[in-house]
Amino acid sequence: MKNIIVALIVVAAVQTSTELKNVDEVLAKYTVARGGIEKLKAVQSERITGRMIFAPNVEGTVVIEYKRPLKMHMEMGVQGKTIMRIYDGKSAGWVVNPFSENPEVQSMPEEELQAISDEADFDGPLIDYKPKGHLVALEGLMELDGKRFYQITVVRKFGGKRTYSIDASNFQVLKWVGETPLQGQTVRVQNDLSEYREVQGLNFPFQVVTTLADSPQQRTFTVEKIEINPPIDDHRFEKPVLAGSPAASPPQ
Repeated sequence: MKNIIVALIVVAAVQTSTELKNVDEVLAKYTVARGGIEKLKAVQSERITGRMIFAPNVEGTVVIEYKRPLKMHMEMGVQGKTIMRIYDGKSAGWVVNPFSENPEVQSMPEEELQAISDEADFDGPLIDYKPKGHLVALEGLMELDGKRFYQITVVRKFGGKRTYSIDASNFQVLKWVGETPLQGQTVRVQNDLSEYREVQGLNFPFQVVTTLADSPQQRTFTVEKIEINPPIDDHRFEKPVLAGSPAASPPQ
């Protein structure tokens, strides 16, 4: 019995000693888990293709293209129509929503532009957070439903707060919770990440489940393909010209 007690004390001491106390130590392991800083920085463009379940019996295709610095082009095909969100990586963005009252190309409002600059950063706010102007703090090692994770809080440069849960066993992000602008309002959103797979030495979640506060519906994004450094023309990140518009018609 005495030997068992001693063994338990030793195990507890080892577990305590291995607990990380510094946010930069956690983020260093997180960076390695993603593939390492050199491989992350070697990615100049990225294309993610998948399917999104928006609601029961409502499903569509999703293609997201990224290109440094901070350029993004997203298209979602739903019920035969295409929703678009585009950011030029500098100061301008556009939205096309054929399901809205105005289906034409619309400029993004200022609050959405600030949010999309984070969204277009495919390194994520936890990489190089200091140069980006974010404030990051380690809340501690926590446990829920038998899963141990480090909880990290990020206060973004342009405002808004996110809380990340990083798996203590493999240092992948389990979920993040924060606020995002949506249709002129700020809503609380939770993203649960899972099904991590390796693509050219980098690890990506192949399933993301998004839950909006005060909404029973969830959106499930299942990744089908990730392309690293595909050629993407810079015109993809300019103001779009819709088919049928005068600018899209060939000269007579």
